[in-house]
Amino acid sequence: MSSLWAKIIGQDRTVERLRQLATTNVQSFLFVGPEGCGKELAARIFATTLITQSDNDDTREADLILRGEFSDVNEIFRVGAAVDADEAEGVVLQSSTTPLEAKVKVIIIHEVHLMRDAAAVRLLKTIEEPAKQIIFILLADQIVPSLTTLNSRCVTITFSRLTDQDVAESLISEGVFPDTAVTVAKASQGNLDRARLLVTDSHLLRRQESFATIATRLDGTGAAVVKIVSEIVEQLDQAASALEIRHEREIKELEDRVALTGERGSGRKTITDRHKRELRKLRTDELRSGLGQFAKTYSDLICAQPDLSDGEEIMHAIQLIHKTISSLGLNTNETLALHALLLKCPSLSEVSRNITSLVG
Repeated sequence: MSSLWAKIIGQDRTVERLRQLATTNVQSFLFVGPEGCGKELAARIFATTLITQSDNDDTREADLILRGEFSDVNEIFRVGAAVDADEAEGVVLQSSTTPLEAKVKVIIIHEVHLMRDAAAVRLLKTIEEPAKQIIFILLADQIVPSLTTLNSRCVTITFSRLTDQDVAESLISEGVFPDTAVTVAKASQGNLDRARLLVTDSHLLRRQESFATIATRLDGTGAAVVKIVSEIVEQLDQAASALEIRHEREIKELEDRVALTGERGSGRKTITDRHKRELRKLRTDELRSGLGQFAKTYSDLICAQPDLSDGEEIMHAIQLIHKTISSLGLNTNETLALHALLLKCPSLSEVSRNITSLVG
């Protein structure tokens, strides 16, 4: 038996604060921090401590909550590009029902930074004055204007970005070779969930090189753009292979458990819905990371050649790349977004030729 909180790395001060808050009468919390920092897991552990009054990892409730299968811990995930008013209405209805097993019901709402204003307004009174048996945990990557009113009604818990060292040490403790752990930690950008997937990703280095050379492979033609985008989509599919293997294993474990206990339909929809979210998130994370490398190629050139005649065009391309990165995760068609982006980006091969001609 050990503490569930031991699963959270790099957030010691935050964990200590959550331990203290678990014994208070606060009913609405807002967890804020970047993707992969551990806030989702922390929300489930916090829910466990609220329901069981313990952080022991060997209880039935802890096992079910961490797997997203406990009846009195409801997790709300957005369906479309943002949490909308209809989904908010569903949360309000859930908050009006009594717990089935525990003394309290915990409602965890994911990605509230993507919540529409109408949804925030609909939830405001419910979160401000929740029923006595209801506890809300809202999760957000950052505080945005639509969260201002909700934020003021919650106790805000801030999670920091994990350092490369945090991620590497965690991977090493899980049996990953140190050299691999360090390489993966740098590529993960502080996202431990992503780092764990990258450990088994044999295509990582090839994918990084592919994104880093996009700018030199562009030649101003649509044909080059089509070829590059096709390659990127193929590599995103390859990146998903490790996760798909894990998903197959989880489905097999579920089927074995159902066969052993005789239960029917035990958590299948929950697990398949989670798998879809994880696959979508993985593709988004990998594309964001790759486009970040693409932008860095341009940035490095500007730093090396601040007086470059093509500098304004390259700076505009960097802005477009970051705008595209920001739009990802909102059910954006990645293929169309990539085509639109690359058609507007300059070729570094052409820029290099211009530099050479000026020098000559």
